[in-house]
Amino acid sequence: MTDEAVLNALREAARLSPENLPLRRHLADQLLASGNLSQAEHEYQAALALSPGDHGIAIGLAEVLVRQGKNEAALTALDPLLAMPEHPVRAGVLAAQAMLPVNRMAAAHWYRYSVARDPSQADPELAHRLGIGQPSAPPPSPAPAAPAQPPSPAPAAPAQQPSLIPTAHSPSVVPAPHAQPQAAGGPYGSADAEPTAEVEHSPVTFTDVAGMDTVKEALRMKLLLPTQQPELFAAYGKRAGGGVLLYGPPGAGKTHLARAAAGELGAAFVNVGLADILDMWTGSSERNLRATFAMARRNRPCVLFFDEVDALAARRSDMRQAHSRQIVNQFLAELDGVDEHANEGVLVLAATNAPWYIDAAFRRPGRFDQMVFVPPPDTVARAAMLSLMCRDKPQAKMDFDKVARATEGFVGADLKGLVDRAVEAKLHESIRAGRPVPLATGDLMAAAKTMRPTAVREWLGTARNYVLHANESGAWDELLPWLRDLR
Repeated sequence: MTDEAVLNALREAARLSPENLPLRRHLADQLLASGNLSQAEHEYQAALALSPGDHGIAIGLAEVLVRQGKNEAALTALDPLLAMPEHPVRAGVLAAQAMLPVNRMAAAHWYRYSVARDPSQADPELAHRLGIGQPSAPPPSPAPAAPAQPPSPAPAAPAQQPSLIPTAHSPSVVPAPHAQPQAAGGPYGSADAEPTAEVEHSPVTFTDVAGMDTVKEALRMKLLLPTQQPELFAAYGKRAGGGVLLYGPPGAGKTHLARAAAGELGAAFVNVGLADILDMWTGSSERNLRATFAMARRNRPCVLFFDEVDALAARRSDMRQAHSRQIVNQFLAELDGVDEHANEGVLVLAATNAPWYIDAAFRRPGRFDQMVFVPPPDTVARAAMLSLMCRDKPQAKMDFDKVARATEGFVGADLKGLVDRAVEAKLHESIRAGRPVPLATGDLMAAAKTMRPTAVREWLGTARNYVLHANESGAWDELLPWLRDLR
């Protein structure tokens, strides 16, 4: 029988036995092999309707769609496979083909990752179009930590328009095959995208933070002491980890304090910026959040720090778009964890200048159940901060107390700017003298006269409105002493 005769016989058999899954799949495979792509697509769709979870059928359908240039539909078919902890290698190669026209970097990632697992799936033509050579095998990762995941194409918008995650990672990175969290969904939604935030190890400790004794003690009780004395804390059912919301005026040292908390423990530190989470494509932000939390759990003990958290945790009642509310919902779900031990050993620190805009659900016990005000430094703290900032610079005998008294209302960022300005002036003098000229108290005083506090009074003025008129719960009571002298 000729090939066409064989296909006709299979078509007739499938017509007479439409529920015969092996027959339909065989017919679809033969149509694909013979180049009858439109008919093969129809048969694969029919077979997939009979067995929605069949990986081979989904891969066959995706291959047909890619060959026809229907890349969006191909990625939709591949989505359930790419979300698997060990996705079929052929699915990854097809995903790379489908992504290539719109996101070469993401396509290169998927191709490298897949072919590194199974070199027999290498496609020299595709590799040439991607502009890459043949990847080497991914390096082994230590157990039980799971390494970073391959970048996932972004999920589709509600109208099923294509969308891809732009990734900042180098195409030379070959992610290793490990279990991936569930995807956010959509035609490009797969497992969590590879987080763009990086794991650091902070050299800063609490000795590098002047003042803030109350804040330091709160952080010690949350992470440091439970790790150092686990038996004692276990007796009371307390574990290392939890959530702390740091709030206060801009420049008061919230980020510096978070780094110091990680350094004090010797824990990993993940500084999460808005660009690491927020994405223009629907569903991508949620997946980025999930990936970031997963990375922190793999590196516990870990301090996971979210700066400007009000952009991720704003009040849902103020939001007009469902997508924004979904980000808040995902954030809450990650704070809760899949079980009571999910976030053990992960201290989630968040900082904001506008705590009154944060959804009240975040202040529920078990989430950011401890709100800590990071105040502007008092005179003693300012003197200590100036001493720390000048300790590695040539200096004469310094009267930091005098400078501290002259810098009322200055926060850490202001003091840093003051020292930088004084150092610049001293550098000009040193260049003229041909030798290092020690920094003196007068240099700092001269710089202080040219500066004004940046934001404390303005911030306290805003806070006053909430303290006096929207404080039914008593959440802002600790701000009251700071408002008494505000005119």
